[in-house]
Amino acid sequence: MTGNPLRGLAELGQSVWYDNIHRAMLPDELGRLVEEDGLSGVTTNPAIFQKAIAGSAAYDAAIAEAVSRVGRDPSAVFEALAMADIREAAGVLRPVYARTEGVDGYVSMEVAPELAEDTAGTVAEAQRLHAEVGHPNVMIKVPATDAGVAAFEALIVRGIPVNVTLIFGVERYRQVAEAYLRALERRRQAGEPVSEPVSVASLFISRLDAKVDPLLAELAPERAEPWYGRAAIANARAAYGVFRELFHGDAFAALRQAGARPQRLLWASTGVKGERYPATYYAEALAGPETVITLPPATYEAYRQSGAPRERLTAGLAQAPAVLEELRGMGVTLDRILADLEREGIEAFAKAHHELLDALGEKLQHTAPA
Repeated sequence: MTGNPLRGLAELGQSVWYDNIHRAMLPDELGRLVEEDGLSGVTTNPAIFQKAIAGSAAYDAAIAEAVSRVGRDPSAVFEALAMADIREAAGVLRPVYARTEGVDGYVSMEVAPELAEDTAGTVAEAQRLHAEVGHPNVMIKVPATDAGVAAFEALIVRGIPVNVTLIFGVERYRQVAEAYLRALERRRQAGEPVSEPVSVASLFISRLDAKVDPLLAELAPERAEPWYGRAAIANARAAYGVFRELFHGDAFAALRQAGARPQRLLWASTGVKGERYPATYYAEALAGPETVITLPPATYEAYRQSGAPRERLTAGLAQAPAVLEELRGMGVTLDRILADLEREGIEAFAKAHHELLDALGEKLQHTAPA
C-alpha cells in the first residue's frame, strides 16, 4: 500500500473529500492536495462559508467587486462570492471528474437552509443554482428532511447531482436510498440515462457520540466505559449494511445492468468532539470500499501524518444493529436523539447562514463598489 495514508484510503475504494473551501486555497492549495494526496472532492456548508467570508479580510476586495455587479443585498453578494469559489474549485477538480468518469471530482453547494421544509422551493433553488454555476461536477446539497427527500427524488429525475446531507439515522438513510432507486427507475422508464446523475448520502458521525457518551455516563456510570464512542460507528456500519442490501441486491440489479451507479454513503462530521478519542478515530474505523469520507482540515492533516488505512468498516458489520439495541437497553433513546440531531443540524446551518448575512451586511455598509 502507498506511503501516503490518504492515498491508501483510495486503494481501499474510499474517496477522500475535503470539508473546507476558502478563496486563499484556490487554486494552488487545492491543486496541491489533489496532486499529492489524491484528494477527489470538496464539501462545504454555511458554517464554513461564514467563517471564511466573515471571519477575515480575505474576501473584502471580492465583496467590493460583487457590490458593483449585484448591489448591496447580502444574499446576492454571498451567492456571488460562493459561486466564484465553487466554480474555481470545480475547475481544479474537473480532471478528477473526467478521469473517474463522473464518480468523483465534485464540489458541493448548499441550498438555503431556510428551504429545509419546502420541497418545491428546494427543487426550484437547486435547479437554478446548478444551471448558474455551469459545471457538471457540482453537487447540490439538500437536507434529508421529509421535504428534502422528496425534493432530492425530483432532482435526480431531472438529472441534477445531489449530496443529501444531515442524515443521522439508519431509517432516514434507507428513505434516501430508496428515493434514489425510485428516481433512477423513473428515468429508466422515461428512456433517460441512469448512469447519471451521481449522488452521495451524507451520514453525520461524531455528533451522535457527542450526544450518547454523556448520556451513558449519566444513565449507567458503572457500565459506560466500554460503550463510549461506539454508537456513531455502529450506526454508520448499520447504514452500510442497508447500502449493501439495497445496492448489491435485487432492488438495484436491473438499474445496475442499465448502467446506474450506487449512491455512495459519505461519512460527514468526522472530526472528533473533545479529547477522549484520537483525531483519526472515525476515519480509521470507517475506512472501507464504495464510500466517501469528508475530512475537515485538522483531521485531514492528522490522517496524512499518522493514518493507518485498513478496511475496518466491515469489521463487526453484522453486530452493529445489536450494539445499537444494547445501547437502547441501557436507556439511550436513540430515535429521539437522532430526531434531535436532525433538527439541531438544520437549525445550526440556518444560524450560520443568518450570521454570515448579518456580518456581510455590516461589511457592506463600509464597502465602496470596485
